[in-house]
Amino acid sequence: MEVCNFKAGDWVIKQGDEGNHLYVVEDGQLDCFKRFTKDGENKHLKVYQPGESFGELALLYNAPRAASIVAKTDSILYALDRECFNNIVRGAAIKKREQYE
Repeated sequence: MEVCNFKAGDWVIKQGDEGNHLYVVEDGQLDCFKRFTKDGENKHLKVYQPGESFGELALLYNAPRAASIVAKTDSILYALDRECFNNIVRGAAIKKREQYE
């Protein structure tokens, strides 16, 4: 995992971009916005707090980012890349399968 520092107002991810990382919030607050129509306004969905994570949908489904995240305050995040994420998910699936054999 890589430590990432963001200043208040920095965009962490933008809706529609390619996603290669999952983020875990260590410190700070981040606003989540989603645009539901092409020309629509960004709708505020939630505030991420320490201990929460985001960005897994793009990794799980190999899809563009589903929402945008901007730092509300100076924030420290841990970034987990796609390869590491896939290894963790694959390992968990193997363990679960072994449980039922």
